[in-house]
Amino acid sequence: AETENADYFEQVVAAGGDGKMAANWVINELFGRLKKEDHEIAESPISPARLGQIVALIKKGDISGKIAKDVFEIAYTSDRDPEEIVETEGMKQVTDTGAIEAAVDEVIAANPAQVEKARQNPKLAGWFVGQVMKATGGKANPKAVNELVTRKLAES
Repeated sequence: AETENADYFEQVVAAGGDGKMAANWVINELFGRLKKEDHEIAESPISPARLGQIVALIKKGDISGKIAKDVFEIAYTSDRDPEEIVETEGMKQVTDTGAIEAAVDEVIAANPAQVEKARQNPKLAGWFVGQVMKATGGKANPKAVNELVTRKLAES
């Protein structure tokens, strides 16, 4: 079993291009799911190439880790190609800073009391990040949202 696990992992790394991220996905998501269903690696419904594609999509910034979990679930249960899932299901992460900025501006404008609180306690900026993520259906790039919220709160 150890050799099969190692072979699977190496194939995920080869397809995904990121050893650490591949390890996290193989150990946490895949092994966790297989164990829950009492399956061995040889019975995995998702191929190493497909899991590697998910890792590559995260690495490229096309999807977030949260979106990747949804893509994993669909690929695991339906044997669909991860890139095709992202395209057809409209799961691509929003990296257009203009669209993200518009959502940030909207949330800040609609919550002046929270803006005041956040100025006094910068840790409350996370609330705005959460609201923007909710407004974009979880598709906004979290790093871009954090940067824009921090900047906008400092400016306003």
